[in-house]
Amino acid sequence: MQGTIDGFSYGFVTPVAAYVMACLGSALGLRCVVRSLLNLDSWKPGWLALGAAAIGCGIWTMHFIAMIGFQVEETAVRYDTGLTVISLAVAIVVVGIGVFVVGYRGATPAALSAAGIVTGLGVAAMHYLGMAALHLNGTIRYDVATVTLSVVIAIVAATAALWAAVSIRGFLTSLGASLVMGVAVSGMHYTGMAAVSVHLHETSANTWAGDSPTSLLLPMLIGPAIFLLLAAVVVMFDPLLVLGEGEWGGRNPRRQPAREAPQIPQQSASHDTGRRSPSWQRTPPRTRTDLRL
Repeated sequence: MQGTIDGFSYGFVTPVAAYVMACLGSALGLRCVVRSLLNLDSWKPGWLALGAAAIGCGIWTMHFIAMIGFQVEETAVRYDTGLTVISLAVAIVVVGIGVFVVGYRGATPAALSAAGIVTGLGVAAMHYLGMAALHLNGTIRYDVATVTLSVVIAIVAATAALWAAVSIRGFLTSLGASLVMGVAVSGMHYTGMAAVSVHLHETSANTWAGDSPTSLLLPMLIGPAIFLLLAAVVVMFDPLLVLGEGEWGGRNPRRQPAREAPQIPQQSASHDTGRRSPSWQRTPPRTRTDLRL
């Protein structure tokens, strides 16, 4: 018997909230990657780690906010706590590998391709590991072609986002890239959910265990959400991250150019010709100072 799946049981509330979290995590993560590339004097591993954690938390939060709206009418849905936490760790670690590749290898085609594939596979792994944490009175099956399409979308989205992080300057253009990435990540999620079908078990015995979506997911979402807010505070208080200003190529963007020396007014012609001007025109002697800064 096939189960009746409803992925939008709360209407557009969960898709919109999931998209906002995906955009927030992407925007913060990409700006942190940019920050590590703008100024080589900064602590690059720290900024890249913060960026990977922001992107991973944003994707994970997006997935499980969307899953709050997932229901099967004929059976209750439960989640395994351990697999749910592991999916978050996988998202951060695998995304971190791709971010560090770009951060240290630069925007070469080979580095972007490798980092995009690794990051996209990490997004897909997080999604399907999170689906493995789902327990219900039935068997979850997937359409292979649709699953493959969702993985391709994840890889393309990750590659495009990493390219934008190292190629696009300015806050507004980077914000636009994060909005596009949010669409791609959300599209990957709902494409993967379109591949799902549930074959219900004939017995109605409650042999499966786990926590309900509201009792497990809502408390667990608080931690990543707070982390994203703290990361947003870090970004807001760093002008390089907000404005995207700076020089590329490893130079310190905070270095100020030397100020030009002030022009010294010319003295009277009598000074140039060696003549002494009358006593009533003479000025008090000045001490010689170095006016050049």
